[in-house]
Amino acid sequence: ESLEPAFADLTANGFDLGGSGSVVRTPSCCVGPARCEWACFDTLALTYDLTQHYQDEIHRPSLPYKFKIKASGCPNDCVAAIARADLSIIGTWRGPIGVEQEAVAAYAEGGLDIRANVVDRCPSKCMSWDGRRLEIDNSACARCMHCINVMPKALRPGPERGACILIGGKAPIVSGAMLSAVLVPFMTLEPPYTELKALIARILEVWGDEGKNRERVGEV
Repeated sequence: ESLEPAFADLTANGFDLGGSGSVVRTPSCCVGPARCEWACFDTLALTYDLTQHYQDEIHRPSLPYKFKIKASGCPNDCVAAIARADLSIIGTWRGPIGVEQEAVAAYAEGGLDIRANVVDRCPSKCMSWDGRRLEIDNSACARCMHCINVMPKALRPGPERGACILIGGKAPIVSGAMLSAVLVPFMTLEPPYTELKALIARILEVWGDEGKNRERVGEV
């Protein structure tokens, strides 16, 4: 009966107490705009903000099981958030991919087989190349980054940038590996991240009420 009062007294006096089990785990992210030109939002600023905002949830076990938040600045997902995080924040964009046709032509002149290495490998088959001009049906684009990765001097993400929010990824623990599924297709991420924090609060509330012990949010 003295445990919680002692915990409260020690915390009030500056001791950092808590466990690492059924909590919000310390958020992590890719290096983002510090070194990567493809970052569609500031992963570092977001991760720092969320880490400070969720200090109580990080240190006080109060959830059915662990809850991991990972952020990648673009669809390359360099932290593998989609496979490893309960809440995956993946940078993306709205609107057309930026195309510099002269740079595309320069790649072709330099020996790149644009049809074989770019167009035919587009997962949504939204691109065409007539030998002179690259055309993109942006309404069908899956924003996978393949074409941008192959021709970074010619293509770039669209001008309206933000993130796609996915939920439910995890490594095998209770019922096997799961990949995150899209929850919010596009969200603008600017401080103080009110919309994202409201979404996370609602997720934790529902999961906290409905989840069984050691049941991840994706399983719920």
